[in-house]
Amino acid sequence: MNSNFRLQRGISLVEVVVGVAILLLAVTGVMTTYNIFIRVGISTLNSIQSSYLLEEGIEAVSVVRDYGWGTNIAGLTIGTKYYLSWVGGKWTTTTTASKIDNFYTRYVVLSSVYRDVNDNIASSGTLDSGTRKVISYVSWQSGATTTTKTLTTYLTNLFNN
Repeated sequence: MNSNFRLQRGISLVEVVVGVAILLLAVTGVMTTYNIFIRVGISTLNSIQSSYLLEEGIEAVSVVRDYGWGTNIAGLTIGTKYYLSWVGGKWTTTTTASKIDNFYTRYVVLSSVYRDVNDNIASSGTLDSGTRKVISYVSWQSGATTTTKTLTTYLTNLFNN
């Protein structure tokens, strides 16, 4: 009976070592999973915020258009980066680069629009001076990479102003 008792004591020490190893593996797995969830969450947050900023950029250019096509849209240089800023209770365009929340960079670029003989938008044809293609860009730095998203629309001289 004494010999069986000594064998059981030795086995319980092995069980403790195995139990601690299993516990460490479980804790490491939980910590790794948590780390992945945090990284995915931050990436998703940046993507969602940039989508809202893209839409806001298009809406801001539409509001600038509403202030006057001739002075605010037609006078802008085609192909130039214009940053949007909120000044004096209204949206304005500027060529001075700025960041949103010291993280995102947003700008818009306007292009000429051409119409074919059927009055459809085309890559060449007759210049439509009352329409501009607007591309809104939002970019941000994430580690060593820069992510950029875009949204494109067309603006027309809706109010003939």
